[in-house]
Amino acid sequence: MQSIIRISKLTKKYGEFVAVNNITFDIKEGEIFGLLGPNGAGKTTTISMLSTINEPTSGSAKVNGHDIVKDKDRVRASIGIVFQDQSLDDQLTGRENLDLHGRLYGVPPDERKRAIIRSLKIVELEDKQNNLVKTYSGGMRRRLEIARGLIHKPKVLFLDEPTVGLDPQTRRRLWSYIMDLNKKEDMTIILTTHYIEEAEFLCDRVGIIDNGKVIKIGTPDELKDSLGGDIITAVVSNQKAFEKIANENPEVKNVKGYDKGKVDIATKNGSKLIPELINIAHQNRIDVESIMLKRPSLEDVFISLTGKEIREESGDNTTTMRMRFRGR
Repeated sequence: MQSIIRISKLTKKYGEFVAVNNITFDIKEGEIFGLLGPNGAGKTTTISMLSTINEPTSGSAKVNGHDIVKDKDRVRASIGIVFQDQSLDDQLTGRENLDLHGRLYGVPPDERKRAIIRSLKIVELEDKQNNLVKTYSGGMRRRLEIARGLIHKPKVLFLDEPTVGLDPQTRRRLWSYIMDLNKKEDMTIILTTHYIEEAEFLCDRVGIIDNGKVIKIGTPDELKDSLGGDIITAVVSNQKAFEKIANENPEVKNVKGYDKGKVDIATKNGSKLIPELINIAHQNRIDVESIMLKRPSLEDVFISLTGKEIREESGDNTTTMRMRFRGR
């Protein structure tokens, strides 16, 4: 699979502040690629450079074979973008917003008409197309913005925090639209997010970004496997003896003991190992008071790499994201 975006040593500085710091990676044609990181990590600045809104301080990038500095018009013709902040005209109808966008992109009238019908159908807003945007809900506005980004049939769609501020039900519905676009329209999608479950559910590959640096890139499973596999946590009556038993098993990668009989065991296939450990512990007269299996999440990977937790702002409260979803 060839790369549709190539990024080399891309850097953006604002005075002494380095917003994006010497990042290099490729994005493959047809994939959903996510930039996962907290607010202020450099996600939006990266998207702004790739979409030609901001020029890089140094480094280079090509989108669909076009240089983001030298071939801005060709880059813009190749991409669609949904900004983090709403950019719709509230005083126009949904259809009028799409028509205006098509005119700005020079889409011919007949083709524009077909594109509007097609885009509205994709996001299921045909019945709301003649309503003023000021009457739309937050989820409907997001869907219309995605439809607007599709009018000129871009090769690449940038989604900057596409579900921020939406309720969980609307967020999952938007995920469905994003996955359908990727599969049915064969569209490369690059999204930024600070929602761990969003990156894990949607993305073929994820780049973990913090303080302007892309620290690690891989599929969700590859990133989770980099932590060493599953973690079995047991509380036993004889900690030292249990640690010795665990260390003798060839499937065990690491054993770490704590106070009060607690033992953590890193292994690739925890569900298979648990019955074996319980059986051997019983044979050696070691009481297993409790035992549990934890599979690594992207949150665990992010904390391991950065020492931070990604936090979600929700009204006046700040809560750490702990939700778990299965990826594709």
